[in-house]
Amino acid sequence: MSSFRQNIMVGFCLMATSFVQGQNSDMYSHTTALEPYVVRYGHDVQAVNYFYGPMPKGRSYQRFAASPQQIDRLIALDQTYLKELNELDYQHLPTGGQVDYQLLKRKIARNTEDLKKDQQTYARLEGYLPFASVIYNFEQTRRRGHALDAKKLATDLQHVSRQLHEKSKEIKTGKAIPSADVTFLTNALESLKQRLTSAFEFYNEYDPEFTWWVPTSFADVNERLDEYKEALQSKSDWQVFDDGSNIGGQPIGKAMLNQKLQDESIAYTADELLKIADKEWAWCVKELLKASREMGFGDDWRAAQEKVKNTYVPVGKQPELINQLYDKAQAFIQQNNLMDIPPLADETWGMIMMTPERQLVNPFFTGGREISISYPTNNMSYDQKVMSMRGNNPHFSLGTVQHELVPGHHLQYFMNRRYKPYREQHFNTPFWTEGWTLYWELLLYRMGFAQTPEERIGMLFWRMHRCARITFSIKFHLGEWTPQQCIDYLVNEVGHEPANAHGEVKRSFEGSYDPLYQLAYMIGGLQLLSISDELVGSGKMSYAEFHDRVIKENYLPMEMLRAILTDQKLPMNYKPTWKFYDFK
Repeated sequence: MSSFRQNIMVGFCLMATSFVQGQNSDMYSHTTALEPYVVRYGHDVQAVNYFYGPMPKGRSYQRFAASPQQIDRLIALDQTYLKELNELDYQHLPTGGQVDYQLLKRKIARNTEDLKKDQQTYARLEGYLPFASVIYNFEQTRRRGHALDAKKLATDLQHVSRQLHEKSKEIKTGKAIPSADVTFLTNALESLKQRLTSAFEFYNEYDPEFTWWVPTSFADVNERLDEYKEALQSKSDWQVFDDGSNIGGQPIGKAMLNQKLQDESIAYTADELLKIADKEWAWCVKELLKASREMGFGDDWRAAQEKVKNTYVPVGKQPELINQLYDKAQAFIQQNNLMDIPPLADETWGMIMMTPERQLVNPFFTGGREISISYPTNNMSYDQKVMSMRGNNPHFSLGTVQHELVPGHHLQYFMNRRYKPYREQHFNTPFWTEGWTLYWELLLYRMGFAQTPEERIGMLFWRMHRCARITFSIKFHLGEWTPQQCIDYLVNEVGHEPANAHGEVKRSFEGSYDPLYQLAYMIGGLQLLSISDELVGSGKMSYAEFHDRVIKENYLPMEMLRAILTDQKLPMNYKPTWKFYDFK
């Protein structure tokens, strides 16, 4: 190409770049310089887990407990990425890039710490798994389809089968085993079973000698693995509390609670969060007393709440109510210029009915891509039907329909896939997930969305409930309350129906929820309200501008979101310091 033509092309490119920058000043607002590292790290971890994990024939990839070799490889991968991060010019990154740097480095450090703990636990419990190396070696041979000695493998598997049988008898007559150890061992056994199956399916029916020697031995080991797993589970000291609740759980203690709060960038201790819950609770009681007096019940706000509970709609009418409450919330948001809602997000939320089984642990509707409606079905008992209807009455549902849909979880689901999606995948935190949605309840109440005393009592029920979640989850994990005490607290102090309170506590302690998840609603909401007051309250942003910026930042600890919005640089040795709550 001639120099003349080169100059023309360069000039054209510069003009095009200038035009694009002028037309799309926020063209790159969806990312930061650290995104490639975050995305690449995630895919590299996935690649290692895929190659060193089970590969069952004809089934999609699933994550199982890592093998010792897999753990070693993951730790080595983490060290490679930490070295790369340490070589970056951190000080010259904009705040958003520094936030991603801190979050990625923290994620890698956490992963390394967890992997090393698994290494130590495996070494401590290896005596329970004397047969594991046979299966791991078989799987390692299978990965690249290497030839093997089928007769020797069959002989080795028969030995494994006998070992498993002896270990099962030994466990059954032995003493109880800590539940955490049982969980680790049963996860390892399930992983071994999948690895054995994966390797077996690779050779069986394809390799004639393998197919002649191995199937019977494989079936024996498979059966013995199940037998051994059941034996271990029968000796677990997992605590189902003998307090009438029939709910199990394992308190994690104050030190672990406080460490988890630090890991989530919360600069408060568990004891300080209890004080926040108490102060917010007292505010709710004052508001309830005002509403109760307006309804003619004097200071007996529980009697006023009882009247509100009995405003439930007839059977079959709950979906219609949901639509009405949704339209009411959207009209209020538009009238007050609170946020520009993407039309497609408003158009594409769905609706499903919650199954009776799920309602046992989710007594209220939930949301995301769709709203899942919790309302009684014909096969529930009379008491179950009435409690479900009372607990999902129109006034209780007023502030939570938008929580589940728009601008709540459905909008999060919609926007998270369009703006900085890598953060959702790698930096997930309940303080953003539930903090954003709870913030809207706090803001709407402040702005007068609840116009009647009945509506205020309905929204205050949930606000008290979120205070109660802080209290009962911390008290349980400190070992101060049993599940039944938590249930009684929700029934007697918040006003829950007994079955609904039982479901709430059961899912908090027996399910997959992190110990901080339930308290993250109110704490995350208060954090975001504090940032809103700082920026919108001072006139630096409108509500619409603020909410647009927040939702497009995707998952972040709230302290780091504040740093981005206020353009504060983060020190390399960042630790959470932000005090967002006024105890006065």
